[in-house]
Order: sequence, then structure tokens, then C-alpha cells
Amino acid sequence: MGATHVTISVSNLEKKGEPFEAEFLVDTGALDCMGPKDRLLEAGIKPEGKRVYELANGEPVEYEYGFARFSFMGNEAVARIIFGPAGIEPLLGVVALEDAGILVDPVSNTLKHLPARPLK
Repeated sequence: MGATHVTISVSNLEKKGEPFEAEFLVDTGALDCMGPKDRLLEAGIKPEGKRVYELANGEPVEYEYGFARFSFMGNEAVARIIFGPAGIEPLLGVVALEDAGILVDPVSNTLKHLPARPLK
């Protein structure tokens, strides 16, 4: 399966200040999102804590995280975002993706809106 990207505007929860906008790699294997720390701080997103994350190579790394508002494809979601190193490719994790009502179509490798949000 190829890489899927989506343009996302990330702002602090109050929507104050200039948001951080970038192309995010959709990573359905990651729960949380990640962006470069410097850009997140510029957008007014504040660290709320630290957590150990496992990298793709199995290495554990401790990162700060905060909470942000994600706007993409006409939808919004609020989710945890990891403060990654400067210059890192931003990642969109599955929690924010699904909270926004978006799914990855595995056949076409494209993002699609859910016709309705399931409550069951």
C-alpha cells in the first residue's frame, strides 16, 4: 500500500493565533499524531505531559505531547499530538482520522468520508 497524505491545519484548542498547516502522512499504524515541536509551539499548542512511544524500528523514545484541533477535508477533530524533532514529517494518527469521520480506502488508498458516524 502506498503513502497517503492530507493537508491539515493544526491549531490550539481555543483556535487562537496562527495555525500550523502542512501535508501529513496518514499513518493508520499510529494512534497519536506527531508534528515538529517548533511549529506546534508557534501555533500555541502547549505540552501537557510526556509518554514513551515505540518507533517503527522498535526503539522506545520519550516525547512530550499536547492536545490540538485538526481541520481537514471539511471536518474537525481534537486529538493528542506528539512534539517531535524539528523537520520531522507530520503524522496523522488513526484516533484523529477516525474522530474526523474519515477512513482510508485500502483498495484506492484514498481518504473517504464516513456516510454516518456509527453509534453502535
